[in-house]
Amino acid sequence: MQEVITKIFIFIFGSCIGSFLNVCIFRMPQEKYSIISPSSYCPSCKKSIFWYDNIPVLAFLFLGGRCRFCKAKISFQYPLVEILAGLAFLAVYIGWGISLDALILDVFICGLIVSTFIDIKWRIIPDEISLGGIAVGLIFALLKSLPIIKEFPRIPLVDSFFGVIIGGFLVYASGQLGNFLFFKLMKKESIEGETESIGGGDVKLLAMIGSFIGWKLAILTFFIAPFLGAAVGVYVLLRKKSHLIPYGPFLSIAALLALIYGDTIIRLLLIR
Repeated sequence: MQEVITKIFIFIFGSCIGSFLNVCIFRMPQEKYSIISPSSYCPSCKKSIFWYDNIPVLAFLFLGGRCRFCKAKISFQYPLVEILAGLAFLAVYIGWGISLDALILDVFICGLIVSTFIDIKWRIIPDEISLGGIAVGLIFALLKSLPIIKEFPRIPLVDSFFGVIIGGFLVYASGQLGNFLFFKLMKKESIEGETESIGGGDVKLLAMIGSFIGWKLAILTFFIAPFLGAAVGVYVLLRKKSHLIPYGPFLSIAALLALIYGDTIIRLLLIR
């Protein structure tokens, strides 16, 4: 019974963090306010939201998905992010308990959630998430390395450092190759006047991913992501005559798959 209560608490705590992530998703791309102030408000009528209207998921249901004051629709993104964060925190707790590794993974997943939803809507990944995430990932790796520093170079910090370098390089190199094939060799340009096949935000995102999960899983993430994005990419290319898709979500999903199944996949590849 106590374990069930603990899991419920973890889910609620994660969903509360998800509520804060929604603030980051809404405010970071627009750079209107800080993520701390002012307090939450309705984007339509600009009125401040009561604290009890900020209760994760439940407030959305009680309000019928509309603002209390102006009755404008509330995006389904809000409860979705809260539920995803709650489930993520619960899954991490089940797998890693309450530990430094669990804290690292929670921070990592939060970064992926924010970057994913911002990239879907705005086609950008804020440097606060990618570059800030690189710094945080390296710091966490350093903390994990301190007790075994004598085992250098077989310490998490080295794995994290090369994860940043290799992860960023792989996406950058593939982007340069894509630019050459699309814009130089084939002399094509999309209807939107795009000049890059892969944005700089994606380069920094995989570098951030590498700082958390290391260079081996960063490489695996790099190769998994195109398979996830292939169907969407083909649709956009045929329908809109454009190759531009938000690639951040596919890198994020691929990173989670690599994190969960990466060791098994690498072991199978080595056996073969």
